[in-house]
Amino acid sequence: MRKVANSSHPSTPSRIIVSDSHPLFRCTLSDLLRGPFVGGEVVAEVSDVQEAVESCCRLRPDLVVMEVPMSEVDCLEAIRAIKHDSPSTSVLILSAYGENPILLAEALEAGASGYILKSATPQEITGAVCKALEGACPVDQGVATQALLRLLGRSQKEPLSSLGKNPLSTSVERTLVALPASLTPREEDVLGLLAQGYSNRQIAHSLFISLTTVKKHVERIISKLGVSTRTEAAVKASRLGLLDSPEQIEMGH
Repeated sequence: MRKVANSSHPSTPSRIIVSDSHPLFRCTLSDLLRGPFVGGEVVAEVSDVQEAVESCCRLRPDLVVMEVPMSEVDCLEAIRAIKHDSPSTSVLILSAYGENPILLAEALEAGASGYILKSATPQEITGAVCKALEGACPVDQGVATQALLRLLGRSQKEPLSSLGKNPLSTSVERTLVALPASLTPREEDVLGLLAQGYSNRQIAHSLFISLTTVKKHVERIISKLGVSTRTEAAVKASRLGLLDSPEQIEMGH
């Protein structure tokens, strides 16, 4: 474990622990979180989840930014231990294993505040950190979309009011009321990839169109579906039968 000196940030900085098995990434992430966008005080850098739990118990940080280890069970147990020993500490999960909606759901249930991919840009990571420190729940949009579609796949024949312990949010329920305006064939293509969690850049590459064109298509899709986010667009499209089944989508069909 590498202990770090106090930050000289003029306001009271948020206390952060960084847990990652790769020394270079750990050091780079720590420097990023000390930067002007976050202005955090990295009180410790650790190499595994066990050290993260022990450091949290001793240092009581505001936030732990924690890599998912090879054993997802260890990750979930660490989240529970941190929240048990230091309930006020938020935990932001960094995953290098791609989009995993099951792990996302289990991590949030265990007490994590958010979930973001290690492949995210520095701006996306620092943005997620700031949201977690503010008490929000930053979640990678692609993973969130897959998690919601998986939920829909289990409850297609159930009314929204009977989803038990896993109801869709009120904002999502509201988007499932009105039928959308007709989508063009190209918008349907974009929507299908969006529902698989593709980023705008990945959609542009897959469809051989410009990034600007993709952004315009996404804006029109969101407007036509009467929603406010990409995830809500995918959920409403699934409910309205505009997509293949959730299982086919997850398989990339």
